[in-house]
Amino acid sequence: MPSAPSETSKLAVVFGGTGFIGRHVVRALARRGWRVRVAARRPDLAGFLQPLGGVGQIQFVQANLRYPSSIRAALRGADSAVNATGIQSQRGAQNFEAAHVFGPREIARAAKAEGLAALVHVSGLGADPSSASAYVASKGRGAAALRESFPEATILEPSVVFGAEDDFLTRIAALARFLPVLPLFGGGLSRIQPVFAGDVGRAAAIALDAVGAKGVSYELGGPEVMTLREAMEFTLRAIGRHRALLPLPFAASLAMARATEIAGVLTLGLFPKILTTTRDQIELLRHDNVVSDAAVAQRRTLADLGVEPQGLEALAPAFLARFCRTGQFAANLPR
Repeated sequence: MPSAPSETSKLAVVFGGTGFIGRHVVRALARRGWRVRVAARRPDLAGFLQPLGGVGQIQFVQANLRYPSSIRAALRGADSAVNATGIQSQRGAQNFEAAHVFGPREIARAAKAEGLAALVHVSGLGADPSSASAYVASKGRGAAALRESFPEATILEPSVVFGAEDDFLTRIAALARFLPVLPLFGGGLSRIQPVFAGDVGRAAAIALDAVGAKGVSYELGGPEVMTLREAMEFTLRAIGRHRALLPLPFAASLAMARATEIAGVLTLGLFPKILTTTRDQIELLRHDNVVSDAAVAQRRTLADLGVEPQGLEALAPAFLARFCRTGQFAANLPR
């Protein structure tokens, strides 16, 4: 149960609190007794977060990362902040530069100006300003820009994040409901270390209080390391569906991604999002996405923040059950 807020509870501002990872950050902070202020572009749509805390513990304020004055206003009177904003694809003003670079830089500047004690930034494993992937490069530039203004910030770098509303396992399961063949982009050989969204949220909440976490970058991964093919095979087993997996080399994968991007533009966004893959997402698969040996040796992992990683195989079947032919009642039926 959430801790009851008090007049002396510290106040944390969460940017991106309505998002997939952000809502887990909000829950974790509430359970640790923080008062939480969720900064969102549409605070009128954030009410679903209130049951995560006690009465009055979670409140909302309007803020847009493209407008520094709204960031500064959102942070006024706060003790700490977490930035969990992020986008998977670009569209109009919502581009990687605005969400991943400009936003974090302005949050850090405002946090320093307001005298916040701690700042946690959720980035991504392998974030590198020199990456060929626009997404990864923007994540790398954003982390660097944030550290320039707030050197003591804690940066969390999760591998592929899974959970009940992810864009990973649930997307594979959804596609398997109507596609007889699923593509294995890049051959399906890339290694990943899926980490539970709830664990990322707990890590962020803990890092705000942990003195030893200041200025440190943590690499977050779950207990299982697997290839993309193995992750897809696991998902198919969990939902009881048999589908052919077609390995596609990177050239063919990029061509398919380009075709779906064009389809999205030509249909003015009406092309199904579930069928859309970006070239940037393909580029991500050129490199493994696992916790490095250096992070383990330097004690910069989930476990070093006091979070015991929860496994994909233990948690995923529960939220994937809705993709079985008869939901959770499918266990004893022939397939």
